[in-house]
Amino acid sequence: MFPEPDILYLEAQMFTVQILNNISAVGLEHLPAERFSTGTDFTDPDAILLRSANLHDAAFGPSLKAIGRAGAGVNNIPVDAMTARGVPVFNTPGANANAVKELVIAGLIVMSRHIVPAVEFARRLGQASGSDAELKKAVEAGKKTFVGTELPGRTLAVIGLGAIGGRVANAAVDLGMRVVGYDPRVTPDAAWQQSPHVVRARSLDEALRVADFVSLHVPLGESTRHLIDADRLAAMKPKVVILNFAREGVVDEAAIVASLDAGHAHAYISDFPTMLTLKHPKCVTLPHLGASTLEAEDNCATMVADEVRAYLEHGDVHNAVNFPELVVPRHSVHRCACVCVASDQAATRVADAIASADVGVEGWAGATRGVTYVVADTRDPVRAETIDRLRALGGVLSVRLIPQLGPA
Repeated sequence: MFPEPDILYLEAQMFTVQILNNISAVGLEHLPAERFSTGTDFTDPDAILLRSANLHDAAFGPSLKAIGRAGAGVNNIPVDAMTARGVPVFNTPGANANAVKELVIAGLIVMSRHIVPAVEFARRLGQASGSDAELKKAVEAGKKTFVGTELPGRTLAVIGLGAIGGRVANAAVDLGMRVVGYDPRVTPDAAWQQSPHVVRARSLDEALRVADFVSLHVPLGESTRHLIDADRLAAMKPKVVILNFAREGVVDEAAIVASLDAGHAHAYISDFPTMLTLKHPKCVTLPHLGASTLEAEDNCATMVADEVRAYLEHGDVHNAVNFPELVVPRHSVHRCACVCVASDQAATRVADAIASADVGVEGWAGATRGVTYVVADTRDPVRAETIDRLRALGGVLSVRLIPQLGPA
């Protein structure tokens, strides 16, 4: 059985938006107070904005129409359950890309020059030495332990050439590195922004085999969990350095620790501390700093607020992980939006039901990805009996009437 549709016969002018985590005030300013009430205590909001809060065990009220994640990853959101309810889940790809890129480049330098153990060494010397002369002597005697390598001429494999990976690849080229990229799903827009000096690998294993450094930029899913495992580590060059600023589960940490202990892999830097890697002498772990800049937080909050506002006010969909992209100019003050189980016939059935209502269709658009999503602009308001007819169609998940509102 399909879930009962969430039918709204009249869209309220005031939307309630529950805020979880700290969402930048710069972004929340894009939800004007005349139309949006934001806060932390709503029990049945129209939308939820969050960063890292775990929603998998959360209860959702019948009014929920959208979830917006101020960041790229959505593994803390029950996306499949939201899809079954006809609720889009928005994210902000690219909003934090520069912040993560800068941290990855810092990671390359930190690991190639042994910065972390060198700092720890100097601090220990400061505690043990009694004078500047003794300190200088100890520095000269010990610094040879931290002889590093320079980046030009070294090969970096970038796995995932999206908003972040593409920037990392281009920045590494600018540093004089040889860059090999692998992404079987690279978009045309991402490809246009890629440096012509980035060599495209034909397979993941081909990219990994030639790399001195590997930087991971893929989402966490069934196909990417433990993407870097014992077999792939064994096939890599000796002294390879792995950089994981993607997600914790992308690397099999037991396998990387075993490779480090065996002297095959040289180092591992991760933005996701675990007890296995936190104190390992060849691991550098950061406290999830990838998007932790003021600029990235503002960018993510602004983007997600704009996405959710556009959906609530107009039914537009941009950057939803479970809905098709559909941004449609208004042809009328009356708009009806329908979310259906994905099928080739869904749009036709919705179109027939609206056309038979004799409300004068002024504009029409539909697309399928995860769900089939249809919007229709009509000359006259869609009446309650037509809503009931839409509701009776098999596979309809939600129906919304979205009147054109005045400027806010």
